[in-house]
Amino acid sequence: MRILSGLQPSGRLHIGNYFGMMQAAIHLQEEGDAYYFIADYHSLTSIHDGKLLRSHVRDLAIDFLACGLDPAKCVFFRQSDVPEHCELSWVLSTVTPMGLLERCHSYKDKIANGIKPSHGLFAYPVLMAADILIYDADVVPVGRDQKQHVEVTRDIAIKMNETFGEGLLKLPTPRIREDTAVVPGLDGQKMSKSYHNTIQLFEEPAALKKKIMGIKTDSTPVEAPKAVEGSSILALYKLVASPADYDRMVQDHLNGGVGYGDFKKRLLQATSDFFAPFHEKRAAITADPAYVDRVLAEGAEKARAVARKTLARVREAVGLG
Repeated sequence: MRILSGLQPSGRLHIGNYFGMMQAAIHLQEEGDAYYFIADYHSLTSIHDGKLLRSHVRDLAIDFLACGLDPAKCVFFRQSDVPEHCELSWVLSTVTPMGLLERCHSYKDKIANGIKPSHGLFAYPVLMAADILIYDADVVPVGRDQKQHVEVTRDIAIKMNETFGEGLLKLPTPRIREDTAVVPGLDGQKMSKSYHNTIQLFEEPAALKKKIMGIKTDSTPVEAPKAVEGSSILALYKLVASPADYDRMVQDHLNGGVGYGDFKKRLLQATSDFFAPFHEKRAAITADPAYVDRVLAEGAEKARAVARKTLARVREAVGLG
């Protein structure tokens, strides 16, 4: 089983990125042939500052490795180090129906959030399809909001196979962790940099405390029972606490007599404890800059070896080879 997924270097990662995609990807590296990439081509639709992009790419690489990505168990690389992605994207675009792209919600959402419309933003799903198809991926771990892009990838692969021969491209399957696919932010909405409601993955202690203690709650008095449904505190606590501690907090909500301030303190402690080992590993990786360069270079070499084979097959089928 080949697994493929990527993350955009669009800024510092938050815990929604970790629980929505990264944790699943790290677990999956134990199950199959895993390929994980830093999607820097994609980030060009929103970042037009070379120095900033390079910084984001490096931070993402360090963060992913600190969280448990093991280059001995997976192929980890920078998308732009494998230019075959772009060539395959162009070939795919020649058979991709306009209507298919016009139905994609991601483009509309990004425009609504202030990103200027561009061809790259509109054609984003085609490049994403190339990212997946060029490695003959079987499984793509994604957040629920990215499921449509995998479905689009399947549609494009089917169109290619119908046009140039059955079996040319493999159809991937999305894998979504339904229990953690959407992580709530500080305001109860989905955690997203667009909503400015995130808890960074490697938040400094003072900032972490300020954010968690500032989570929006209602005005229910301490002595009264608290709502369980829709509680951001409970949803976040479930991700970082033991099942027993989570059940205890649920009961304390239902019984009353405990205030939101206490619940937030428990969440703060559990969050700090959960991510403490990652902080230690990140410090060690940061102290050895050559390690990150080596991992990405070796990953790119392995990725290109696979990508070239797929592209050669496609070039032959379409008449370019």
